[in-house]
Amino acid sequence: MTSTATNATSAAPADSVSEPIGSNDPTPSKDVLLDLHRRMVRIRQFETEAGRLMEGGKLPGFLHLYVGQEAVAAGAMSNLRDTDQISSTHRGHGHAVAKGAQFRQMFAELFGRVDGYCKGRGGSMHINDLSIGMLGANGIVGGGIPIAVGAAFAAKYRDEDTVAIPFFGDGASNIGAFHEAANIAGILNLPVVFVCENNGYAEFTALRNHMKLENVADRAPAYGFPSEICDGMDAIAVRAAVGRAVERARTGGGPSLVEAKTYRYYDHQGVKGLRKTYRTEEEVEAWKDRDAIKLLEARAVSEGIVTESEFAAIWAEVDADIAESVAFAENSPFPDLADFALNVYSD
Repeated sequence: MTSTATNATSAAPADSVSEPIGSNDPTPSKDVLLDLHRRMVRIRQFETEAGRLMEGGKLPGFLHLYVGQEAVAAGAMSNLRDTDQISSTHRGHGHAVAKGAQFRQMFAELFGRVDGYCKGRGGSMHINDLSIGMLGANGIVGGGIPIAVGAAFAAKYRDEDTVAIPFFGDGASNIGAFHEAANIAGILNLPVVFVCENNGYAEFTALRNHMKLENVADRAPAYGFPSEICDGMDAIAVRAAVGRAVERARTGGGPSLVEAKTYRYYDHQGVKGLRKTYRTEEEVEAWKDRDAIKLLEARAVSEGIVTESEFAAIWAEVDADIAESVAFAENSPFPDLADFALNVYSD
């Protein structure tokens, strides 16, 4: 963890691919590699199926898919306990799945069914499960950041050794909520790790067109805490960087910021999106050449730690879970109209 982002490269520009950062972190154990892989594959296959269902008109509303950014959620969450808390974004399925959310309840929520995490009332952007520390996705840009800082304040007030992580994008670092939350986290020395998933675009706007800095991590020293930049396409690098920050927070060292340079394969919304020409197919394909799942598989196999058949078994296991969970969700009932106001109003 450095006081400034001295190892930074430019944030994912609109016309080139970010170079790997910090990918020389030691290869973890087989168990850790399999855990990282399973988390990423679960995200990838959940999002792929959700996108297919949406494009086929089987899901209401629209989705912001996480495909391409799996290494960030998997690497970060592999450092956390169930008692540690996270807040998410409008692109929140990956965070929920990596934190331990189950496919049955996830798909049921997307279908608007009563067995969903929010009983079919929240949909894609509001999934939460307090039992695993998932405080909820949020449709407001930057809206989850103060929530996680509040959780960190509560942990310090109660003298608990838990850590809170707000996930947010590069665009959200321009929002007042980020700056106010970062300021109070620094002042109160709270156990919070700000994780910025810098995918190079705030919706359709390239980073160079919405902020003067090249690195979001450069904002942290203004609030008195350190930052680190890592390769967001490398789950091992993310795990290492966030792990250092989590350990620092858990042992009383206070807040820090980790910026993961990553990329989303699909458009801002859905699979086909709005077909706005703000990035080229060549750019997208160049990032896909550094796919996080393929990179981890190649590294683990080449080092003789995990076999291809063991990785294949994870893909098969996840696909079976997907099929069973979609069937469960489709058979789940819709919410009863008699409960229309449940949890909306209080006495």
